[in-house]
Amino acid sequence: MSLRVFLSIVVAACAATAQKYDGPKPPKPDLPYIKHAETLLPTEAVEAKTQKKKDDTLYIVDGANSPAKTPLAAPILLFENGKINPENLQLFQMELKDGHREFAVQRNTEPIRIEITKLGDTLSKIEPYNGLDPGEYALLASGSNQVFCFAVF
Repeated sequence: MSLRVFLSIVVAACAATAQKYDGPKPPKPDLPYIKHAETLLPTEAVEAKTQKKKDDTLYIVDGANSPAKTPLAAPILLFENGKINPENLQLFQMELKDGHREFAVQRNTEPIRIEITKLGDTLSKIEPYNGLDPGEYALLASGSNQVFCFAVF
C-alpha cells in the first residue's frame, strides 16, 4: 500500500514540474515585455549613445521618459530569446539629466539584481530581486549599446 502512495506522490511531482507557462507570449524575440495580467507591454528598445570616462561607460538615451510604464514595483518581464541571451541582460536605474536619461556602468558598480527563470526552451521571466523605486530603468544587453527602457511610477 505504501508503494502505491509513494508512486502517486512521484507521479504528481513529475506532473507539477512538467507544466509549462501558458500565459501570453511575446510576439517578437529579443524584446522584453512587461506583463500586466494577460497583456504584454513592449519595453522601449533603443541603441544608447555611449561616452567613455576613466573606469566607466556612460549610456545615454534621448527623451526624459520611457513610453513603457508600469505601476508595479516588482514588474515581471517576459523575454523570448533569439540572438540575445537573457542571462546577458543587466538592470540599471537611469537618471534624468538635461532632457535625456543616462546611467553609468563602472568597473566596481553592481547592476540591480534580477532573477531569470526559464519558462520553456526560449521563453524566460525576468524579475527584479527586490522591488524597484519609482523612476526610469534600462535593461542593458551586455557587450552592446542595446537597451530596453521602462518606467516605474
